[in-house]
Formats: sequence, C-alpha cells, structure tokens
Amino acid sequence: MKLLITGGAGFIGSAVVRYIIDNTQDEVINVDKLTYAGNLESLTEVAKSKRYFFEQADICDAAEMKRFFEHYQPDAVMHLAAESHVDRSIDGPAAFIETNIIGTYTLLEAARSYWNQLDNERKSAFRFHHISTDEVYGDLEGTDDLFTEETSYEPSSPYSASKASSDHLVRAWQRTYGLPTIVTNCSNNYGPYHFPEKLIPLMILNALDGKSLPVYGDGKQVRDWLYVEDHARALYKVVTEGKVGETYNIGGHNEKANIDVVHIICELLEELVPTKPCGVNNYQDLITYVKDRPGHDVRYAIDATKIERDLGWKPEETFESGIRKTVEWYLNNQQWWKRVLDGSYNRERLGNHSG
Repeated sequence: MKLLITGGAGFIGSAVVRYIIDNTQDEVINVDKLTYAGNLESLTEVAKSKRYFFEQADICDAAEMKRFFEHYQPDAVMHLAAESHVDRSIDGPAAFIETNIIGTYTLLEAARSYWNQLDNERKSAFRFHHISTDEVYGDLEGTDDLFTEETSYEPSSPYSASKASSDHLVRAWQRTYGLPTIVTNCSNNYGPYHFPEKLIPLMILNALDGKSLPVYGDGKQVRDWLYVEDHARALYKVVTEGKVGETYNIGGHNEKANIDVVHIICELLEELVPTKPCGVNNYQDLITYVKDRPGHDVRYAIDATKIERDLGWKPEETFESGIRKTVEWYLNNQQWWKRVLDGSYNRERLGNHSG
C-alpha cells in the first residue's frame, strides 16, 4: 500500500510512520507543516528508507494537497495533523479552528476529488482514516462509566470542539459523497518522542532539572493512558482491516489520576536517577498544585471492546511497563529533548497537559 499520512512528524504520527516502515512493506508519504510540535528527528531511524517520502506542507493548502494526491496516488489516508494542546487552544483558539476544521475540510475535498477519478477496484479499496480523540465526548462523572462509540459529543475546550467538528465533517463526507471514511477516537497517549509540554515528559524533564512539578487543581483528574506504540499498531489495524463508516475507540485500559501519574514518575526517577539536582531531597518534594485550567474535564475512560472484538487489537503495554519504558527513553535520549527545548521553549510558563 501507499499511505499518505498527515502530521507524520508529530508524536503519534511519527510512531505510526516508524511502525509502518519497520513492520510492513508499505510506502509512506509524510505530509507535515512542521509547526512547533513537528520534529523530523523523531523519524531519523526511518528517514533513509526508500519507502519513505516527506513533503512539508500545510493541510489547508488545497493546491498542495491536490498535487500530492495526483503525484503519489495513495491507497489510503491517515489523517493525524492537528493542533492538539488544550492549554494552547484556550490561549489562542484560532489556530485550532484553522488546522483542525478548515484543514480537515481541505483534505477531505482533495481526497474526494482524487477518489472520484480512481477505477472501481481502487475506488472500493481506498480508505480515509481520520484519527481523533476521546475528548470530543466531554467528561465522565461516574467512576464506572466508559466512552463507547455511541457516546454523544459534549466537547469542553476549543481543542476538543474543533476535533468534534472535524469528526462530523468526515462522517458527513462519507454519508453525502460516499467517501470511504473511518474514524478512531483514542485516549491519552504517552511514550517516546512526546513533546515536552505534555504532562508526562514535562514531569520527567522538570524533575531532572530540579524544577517544580505543576499539577492542576487537586490532581484528581483521571485519564486512560495508551502507550503510543500500541496506538500505532491499532491505527494500522484500522486502516487495513476496519470497516468503512465505522468508529473505533482505542484505549489503554489504564485509568490513572494525574497526581498518581506524577507520583509514579517520581518513584521511577528515585530508582533510576538517585543522584538528584542540588537542593532536592526527594523528587516528590517538587510537586506543586497550581490553579486549575478553565473547563477542565474530570475523567476520561474508553471502552475499547469493539476494536478488540472486531479487529483483534488490544494493548500490549500496561501502564507500569509503558511508563518505565518512557522514563528510560527520556534518560537515554537527552540529545533529542534538549534540541527540542533549546531556544524554543520557556518551560517555566508551560502548564501540564492532562487531556
């Protein structure tokens, strides 16, 4: 297959690209604008593959999207390009409306025009796989409730509202125009190459630097944590075996409160890096509680029964195994994250990300 992947230099996108190049014979066309969160160094290990192609472009650029479809003739699209940080969407929602809504519309139209010109065999085999988030569902109040594929949408932030809008566009293009689309909604991802503004890498790097570990509110917000490489396997499973018009929820079966995640990271660092920064007796002493962000969702939890039943996917990593791998990766790949931080970010003003 030839797979056109948008946002392939991002955190989840780069994991998908690495998985496909390393585990299949498929070709990948990575289309990425390379905004602040796009990093080609996350793809160093596959960049020289003859089955990998990179195009720097904005998905809102209709002419470029049309050109890529005509030139590469992909068999499927995996659409991951998105603005994804909730705090940023609160501070500046315009970029989220532009990329997540207008960008998705532009890509859908380019894909539809291309798809209409295919012969019947290729037309029926084509897939447009839209990768979304569980945040479109809002939050869960009960301790036992789970998001299913039928849960109604109640987005809370400009980010989740923009993703909900893009989900609706994708489904409308399938129903109205017949474009063969599939939607997946995932829980919180974590793992290697995660951008340092997000909760888990921010806690690791701040602790190593002796900086405060800022936790929103009381830290009791619960998230279902999904190891990014498990997610990459699931996404490939969906684009190759999923049924047109279906939605699949992808979760890690690992519900943890944010404060518990921070404590686990501190415990691992006590074991792995016992020599602490000057003035730090215990990593947990660095935990500070900061004002909660507006509209903060209380709990997310995914029911991933459908994708396991229909496609045979389930996560391989527990949170305990995945978080250890993640902490060890950051300890062993300091060059990667130091280059991300160098001159690009003032981490003092970053809030943590819990959804």
